[in-house]
Amino acid sequence: MQRRDFLKSTLAAAMATACSAAESGRAPRILLRSSWQVVNIGDIAHTPGVLALIEKHIPNAEVILWASYDLSDEVAAMEHHRFPMLKIVKGRIGDDGKASNADLAEAIEWADFLLHGSGPSLVAARDVASWVKHVGKPFGVYGITYGDFWDADRKELLSQAKFIYFRDSVSLEFAKQQGVNCPIMEFGPDGAFACDLRDDDRADAFLKANGLEEGKFLCCLSRLRYSPYWLIPSKKRKLDPERHAYNEKMKEHDHAVLREAIIAVVRETPLKVLLCPEDMTQMAVGKEMFLDKLPADVKKRVVWRENFWLTDEALSTYVRSAGLFGSEMHSPIMALGNGIPAIVCRFKEQTSKGFMWRDIGLGDWLFDLDQPDDHKKIVPAVLDLATNPQAAAQRVAKARAFVEKRQRETMAELKRNLSTV
Repeated sequence: MQRRDFLKSTLAAAMATACSAAESGRAPRILLRSSWQVVNIGDIAHTPGVLALIEKHIPNAEVILWASYDLSDEVAAMEHHRFPMLKIVKGRIGDDGKASNADLAEAIEWADFLLHGSGPSLVAARDVASWVKHVGKPFGVYGITYGDFWDADRKELLSQAKFIYFRDSVSLEFAKQQGVNCPIMEFGPDGAFACDLRDDDRADAFLKANGLEEGKFLCCLSRLRYSPYWLIPSKKRKLDPERHAYNEKMKEHDHAVLREAIIAVVRETPLKVLLCPEDMTQMAVGKEMFLDKLPADVKKRVVWRENFWLTDEALSTYVRSAGLFGSEMHSPIMALGNGIPAIVCRFKEQTSKGFMWRDIGLGDWLFDLDQPDDHKKIVPAVLDLATNPQAAAQRVAKARAFVEKRQRETMAELKRNLSTV
C-alpha cells in the first residue's frame, strides 16, 4: 500500500470509529499515555491520580493505560488493586505507523481520544507525534510543566491539542510566549493531587515499629539538585561528573536550614520527625544530610526510613502525619490533595513546577532555596504549621477547594471533547 493511501485509510478508520461512538451511544474510550518511571513515588502517582479523576467525573468512560516500558509488575499490581478493571498496554508506534505489538494496536483502534497525563514535560512527545501523524484521532494534555529545557521545540505538536492544562502558571505563560496555540490553554492541577492509593496495613505496621503515633509526627523530605540516577542499576546511567560535583557543592547549602527545622520541631514541639524518600536515591541523602548531623537529643525523636516504598504506603503514612516539609514536590501534592498541610522548598533545577503552590493559594508555604531571604523564613513556617494545626487545616481546605474546582472544570472539558467524537 502506498503511504498516501495508508494515511487515508487510517484517517478514514479513525473517523468511522468516532462516528460509531457518537451514534451508538456507547461509553467513551480514553487511551491514557502516562506512567513515566517507577523509581519515584511522585512519577507513579500521576497515573492513578488521573484515573481517579476520570472515574469520579466521567464515570461512564472506559480507560486503557498506555504505559512506559519500565512499568514494573509491582507497581502495576498496586494500580490494579485500586483499579481492578484497568487494562495496561506498552509499546510504540513505528515510523511506518504500525504498533509494536497487538495489544497496543488494538488499544489504538479502540480509543476515541488520547490523553497525555501529568509530567515534567510533554514526556511522551514522540508517541503523541506518532498518534497525530498516523492515527488522526484527537488528543489533549493534562497537567504538565513547559519550559525551554524540555519542550521549546514541541510547540507545533502541542498546538494541535484540543486542550493543554499546565500545572503551573509559569509554564502557561512561557508556552504562550513561545507561540503554542490551541483552543484551550489554562492552569490545571497536577494529576497527582487526586491520587488516593492506600496501603494502610503497611503504614500502620511501620509506624508501630518505629514509635510514631498518628498526628504526632511531621514528615521531612529532601533531595539533591540533580537526582543521582546513576546510583540506580535499573536506570543504566553512567555517572555524570558535573552533576555529581554540583550536588556535592550545594547539598549543605540546601539541607542546613531543613536540618534546623527538624531540630526546632523536636526541641520546641511534642512532635517527632520522619525522614522519608520520594525516590530510590533519597534514603542515603536523608541519613547523610539529616540523621547523621543531628544533635543526640534530637536524633532520639527522629525516625529514618531506611527502605524505599511505593506510593500507596507513602500516602497512607502521609495522611497519618501532622504535615510535610522539605524540598520535594509530589509528596506535598499527594498530602495536600488528601487534606494534609505541606511546605515546599524549591530550587531552579526543579523547573517551574513548585510555583503551583503559589497558584493554588499557598505562596506562604513555598520557599526558594536559591534566595537567601527565604532561608530565614523556613523554620518559623514549619513551627507555625506544627503548632497551629487548626489554622493550617483551614489553609489546606481553601487550597484544596480551589484544586477540586479546577479538577471539575478540566474534567468537564475532557468530557465535552469525548461527547463530540
